[in-house]
Amino acid sequence: MKFTDGYWMVRDGYNLQNPVDIRDVVQKDDSFTVYAATKKVEKRGDTLNATLLKATYSSPMPNVIRVRLNRHAGGVKQTPEFELYGSETNVQITNNDDLLALQSGELKVSIDRNTGFASEFHYGTRRLTGSAFRRAAHIENKAQGKTYFREQLDLGIGEYVYGLGERFTPFVKNGQTVDIWNEDGGTSSEQSYKNIPFYLSNKGYGVFVNHPEKVSFEVASENVSKVQFSVEGETLEYFIIGGETPKDVLDNFTKLTGKPALPPAWTFGLWLTTSFTTNYDEETVNHFVDGMSERDLPLSVFHFDCFWMKEYQWTDFEWDKDVFPDPAGLLKRLKDKGLKICVWINPYIAEKSVLFEEGMENGYLLKRKDGSVWQWDMWQAGMGIVDFTNPAAVKWYQSKLEELVDQGVDCFKTDFGERIPVEDVVYFDGSDPVKMHNYYTFQYNKAVFEVLENKLGKNEAALFARSATVGGQQFPVHWGGDCSSTYESMAESLRGGLSLGVSGFSFWSHDISGFEQTAPADVYKRWVQFGLLSSHSRLHGSDSYRVPWLFDEEAVDVLRKFTKLKNSLMPYLFNQAAESAERGIPMMRPMFLEFPEDPTCAPLDLQYMFGDSILVAPIFNEQGDVTYYLPAGKWTGLLDGQVKEGGRWYSENYDFMSLPVFVRANTLLAVGAQDDKPDYDYAEGVTLHLFELEDGQTASANVIGLDAKQVVEASAVRSGGEIKVNVSGGQNVKIVLRGITSAAGAEGASQEAGEQGIVLTLTGGSATVKL
Repeated sequence: MKFTDGYWMVRDGYNLQNPVDIRDVVQKDDSFTVYAATKKVEKRGDTLNATLLKATYSSPMPNVIRVRLNRHAGGVKQTPEFELYGSETNVQITNNDDLLALQSGELKVSIDRNTGFASEFHYGTRRLTGSAFRRAAHIENKAQGKTYFREQLDLGIGEYVYGLGERFTPFVKNGQTVDIWNEDGGTSSEQSYKNIPFYLSNKGYGVFVNHPEKVSFEVASENVSKVQFSVEGETLEYFIIGGETPKDVLDNFTKLTGKPALPPAWTFGLWLTTSFTTNYDEETVNHFVDGMSERDLPLSVFHFDCFWMKEYQWTDFEWDKDVFPDPAGLLKRLKDKGLKICVWINPYIAEKSVLFEEGMENGYLLKRKDGSVWQWDMWQAGMGIVDFTNPAAVKWYQSKLEELVDQGVDCFKTDFGERIPVEDVVYFDGSDPVKMHNYYTFQYNKAVFEVLENKLGKNEAALFARSATVGGQQFPVHWGGDCSSTYESMAESLRGGLSLGVSGFSFWSHDISGFEQTAPADVYKRWVQFGLLSSHSRLHGSDSYRVPWLFDEEAVDVLRKFTKLKNSLMPYLFNQAAESAERGIPMMRPMFLEFPEDPTCAPLDLQYMFGDSILVAPIFNEQGDVTYYLPAGKWTGLLDGQVKEGGRWYSENYDFMSLPVFVRANTLLAVGAQDDKPDYDYAEGVTLHLFELEDGQTASANVIGLDAKQVVEASAVRSGGEIKVNVSGGQNVKIVLRGITSAAGAEGASQEAGEQGIVLTLTGGSATVKL
C-alpha cells in the first residue's frame, strides 16, 4: 500500500506524522519505550494539541528484538494473535544522554539520542538494517476514517529480499508490492494460498511483522532503497531476527513461531490420486493401483479426492455409497497392498450435508450479525463455514475425522481455507473477521493435525494442506495449489516452493505435471523428474488421470527410475528431513541458503539444493536444454558419475531419463538397500558413498530410523593419500569411494572394484585406505 507521491509528496487524503523529537525514555524490566513528538519541540506550547508516538523495544528470545510502534493504546484489543514461543534471554540495556540500546545475544538495536528518532540494528559488528529519520509514520485518512502505521527499513546495495510465503512471482521480491492476504488464485498470479509476513534478506537477517490481518509490503517499490510494511490501525509490531547465517535466522524465526513436525517416512514416497472431476469407483482405483504394481512402479499413498463424498454434500465425511458401497473393505484391500490412504476434506458444510442442520442448531458454523448462518453458493450450494473459534465445533469436526481414521484413513488433504469472509461475519469468541481471514487456516489445519497425532502418534501425522499462515509450518505437508500443465507453471511452482521454504516451511509438494488441463508427454516426464526430487511427490490432476501409461511408455520408465531413486536416497533424505524440522529450514533450499557467500547464488530460482549435499536443476523444455550453476568446488553427477569443477555455469542437453543432479565434494552420502518403498530399515545394508574428499577435510553421515533415532553414525577423514573411515551402527554397511578405482591398501576392510569406485566392506568399526 502506497502513501507517497514520488519522493517529496504525500498522496491526496493522507496525513503522515513521523516520530521526530525524542521527549522521554521509560525503562521497564528488560524493555524500554521511547516517546517521540512528531515535530521539534522548542517551547512548552509545542507540546499541546500534538501527537506523541511511542516505540517499545524488547526481546522474547536471544537474537530476536521486538519493536512495537503505537499512537493510541486505548483501543479494544482484537483477537486472534499468532501463537509465539519465547525463551529466557539476557537483555542488556544502555540508557544515557547520548545512546539508547538494547542487546539480545549478538543482536543489538541502538538509537542516537542526539540525531532525532532513528534506529539501527547490528548483529555483532555487522550492520543489518535500520529505520532512518522520518521513516516510521502514523498515517491518517480522515475522509475514510482510517489510520495506518508504516515502517520503512533500509535496503542495502546488492541486498535481496526473499520469502513472504508461497509466492509465484519472481523469487527475489525487490520491486514488488505484496499484500499478505490468503486467496485462492492458482499459481499464475500474484495471489497466494500461503501468506507469511516474514522476509529473509541475503544480508543475513529476517523481519517478521506480527499481524495476522492484511500486511502490505512495498519491497524496494514505493521507496527503492527501503522495505516498507504497513497495517491498518494504531499499532505496528515487528521483530528483527538475527543469526550467523540465513539458516540460523530461519532457526530463530521458527523457534519463535513453531518448529515443523517431522512427517512419517512413508509420506516421502509416491502419491497417486483419483484426480478431481474424473469418474472413478473401486474398479478404477484398483485398475490404477494394480497397473502401477504390474509396471514395477512403487506406490506409497493413494488419495481419494472430493468425489469420495456425494456431490452437493461436501463435507459430510460419508462415503458415496452408490460408488463405494463397502468403504471399510475398500480401504482394507488397499492397505493389504501396502498403501497408505489419504482423503480430501475442507472446512465447509454444504446445506445438503447431513451435518448442516446439526452444525446450525449447535452454533458450530459462522454466523451473520443478525444471528443467521453465513452461507453462499460459491463452491458448494448453501454452504456454511465451520467456526473453529468454538471449542465445541472443533470437537464436533474432529469427531468426524476420528471415525475416518478408525476406518483406515491415514492422512487428510486439507483443501481450501482461503475464502474466509470478512463482511457481516460473527465468530463464536468475538474474533475480528479481518484478522481471522488469514488466521482461519491455522485453526483448521491444527484441528485436523491434532486428530492424526492423537490417533496415530507423534511423527505419524501428516496433512496435505493448501493454505497456511504463520505457525502453519507445524502441520506439514503443504502443496502448491492449482498449477497448469505447462513448463511455465512448473517453473512458477518451483519459485513458490522456494519462497515458502525461506518462510519457515520445511516440507512442500506440487501437482506433478500440473493440475489444470492435461500435460503433453514431455512436460509430464520433465515434471516427474522434478517431482520425485522434491520433499513430497504427488501425481494429481483436475479432469484427467495422471498414471504414466496414459502419456507414453517412456513416461512409465521415467517414473520408475526417479521413484526408485528417491526411495534409495531415503537414508539421506529422512535424516535431512529431521534436521530441517529441527532447524526450521527447507529440504528444498534456494542456492543462496546453502551458499550465502557466493553472490551468483543470490537470485537463482531454477535450481536448488535437495538437503545440504545434492544439487538439482530441473529441465523446463521439451528439447532437454538446461543452463545451471555449480558453486566452487568439485561436483559429481549422481546419475552419471561425471566430475565437474564448480564456480562456473554449464549449458547441456539431457534426455528424459536424466537431468543435472550433483553431489558436492566432501559428502558421505547414505544410500539405502531398497528402492521399492520409502519406509524400510535404513541401517540394514546401507552404502555410504564418499564424494571427492579433499585433503584435511572430514565428511560425515548420520542415518536415523523410522522413529527418527540415530542408527548409523559415520565419518571419513583424509590426510594426504590416506582416508580413515569410522562407522558405528548398521548391518552389512559398505563404503564406496566414488571415482577412486584403485588403492594401495585397505586396513580393517576388504576391497573390491565397483562400477562407481572401490567398494569397502569393514571388518570392524573403522578402516584406513591408502590411495
